[in-house]
Amino acid sequence: QVQLVESGGGLVQAGDSLRLSCAASGMPFSRYTMGWFRQAPGKEREFVAAISWSGASTDYADSVKGRFTISRDNAKNTVYLQMNSLKPEDMANYYCAAKLFATATTRQYDFWGQGTQVTVSS
Repeated sequence: QVQLVESGGGLVQAGDSLRLSCAASGMPFSRYTMGWFRQAPGKEREFVAAISWSGASTDYADSVKGRFTISRDNAKNTVYLQMNSLKPEDMANYYCAAKLFATATTRQYDFWGQGTQVTVSS
């Protein structure tokens, strides 16, 4: 079965960087568009970034453009989210998600990970 496992979360200070990873298994990874979402306590889940199955296109939420970078390594079945210049408002549980052969602008995903917590202190 499809499994997405996030890692790399933790406690950092504002202005620091963090790299999240999402390892996929049980699926032909190179055929899946991968996305990152986040959910803070009391708030709805929101889109953060996505990379198309081909890796040719990416999409970002306005709130993270210029600070976050999504990338993928198909040889390792892993998608990454490099987060720089972290702000307290970036604090949330971060989830990766997968959608077969979708564009990077999709917001509908088929599979989800369990999430990794990112805490940013001011």
